[in-house]
Amino acid sequence: MVVVMKPGATEEQIQNASKKLEELGFRVHRVDGVNQTILGAIGDKRGLDPRQLEVLPGVQEVVQITKPYKLASREFKREDSVIQLDGVAIGGRELVLMAGPCAVEGEEQIFTIAERVAEQGARVLRGGAFKPRTSPYSFQGLGEEGLKLLRRAADAYGLLVVTEVLGASQVDLVAEYADILQVGARNMQNYALLRAVGQSEKPVLLKRGLAATVDEFLMAAEYIMNEGNHRVILCERGVRTFLTHTRFTLDVGAIPVIKEASHLPIIVDPSHAAGLNKWVMPLALAGIAAGADGLIVEVHHQPEKALSDGEQALTPEQFAELVREITVIARVLGRELPLHTNARARARTHAHAHVHAHAHAPALRN
Repeated sequence: MVVVMKPGATEEQIQNASKKLEELGFRVHRVDGVNQTILGAIGDKRGLDPRQLEVLPGVQEVVQITKPYKLASREFKREDSVIQLDGVAIGGRELVLMAGPCAVEGEEQIFTIAERVAEQGARVLRGGAFKPRTSPYSFQGLGEEGLKLLRRAADAYGLLVVTEVLGASQVDLVAEYADILQVGARNMQNYALLRAVGQSEKPVLLKRGLAATVDEFLMAAEYIMNEGNHRVILCERGVRTFLTHTRFTLDVGAIPVIKEASHLPIIVDPSHAAGLNKWVMPLALAGIAAGADGLIVEVHHQPEKALSDGEQALTPEQFAELVREITVIARVLGRELPLHTNARARARTHAHAHVHAHAHAPALRN
């Protein structure tokens, strides 16, 4: 349930209401809005008379949450959540582009791609250091060395870093280098991992499972938020259906459904849904038109030589074309993309850092 405080309720009144909820056995999650504070109460409400709370000074109303997910629901928080991170606002007016290779393969590769996507207005560099592959014989990633390269390349061009964490034991290591922790589709119901990233201070990018319903997707987000980390970014990346013409079926309809049910931002991964780069752009545009807050796209300057998923990666030129198309849709929707000129200026500002990092970087461990 949710205890809605009156506009102008004092801090003392809010604290007293929180204390009363804790005495009744509830775990309290506080959200301070523009005009009023909301206290989300998680626990067993059987036998509770809401009037015990409604009579408290400063309390406006007590609202029962009917959804199985509580903290992720619109009933808990009515306005959109915006994840603020070093000047980047995910879920706000600006559409956020996350771009980069499927896997970090080496220094020249990741620096080249970081420069090219930054020139087109990307705000976040994506890339896998630890790769969950279907075959044990496929490229598994560079591990910590990949994380170091990813961090240096992002810093050189003024980008943030998002990368996947595969297990609870990796959270601290990945958080040392990444700005956003990614939970992949195969781990959407890895509850130990969800709890671990929920205890981290880093925002979490949660991908929808291969066969997960919308409710199951939001319940996975609930696990993270219940640990205290409310900075969750949802990612629709396609689900497995009887259709085989694409790698996965991008559930475009899930975007407005989730927007109505939850306050969390949601982005789209058209690369994994498409499976081939020629279909990435139309799926990306469909996702933005449906209300997504951004994209996470695979980009590689030499996709034919990529060690992982090269067939679904856009070239930098194709990514630039995608950005031009998204800019048109953004205007229609009343949203914005960063200006390309600003992105180039940001890259030039960090060019010296790139050269310095390249020349003075410590040798990678074998």
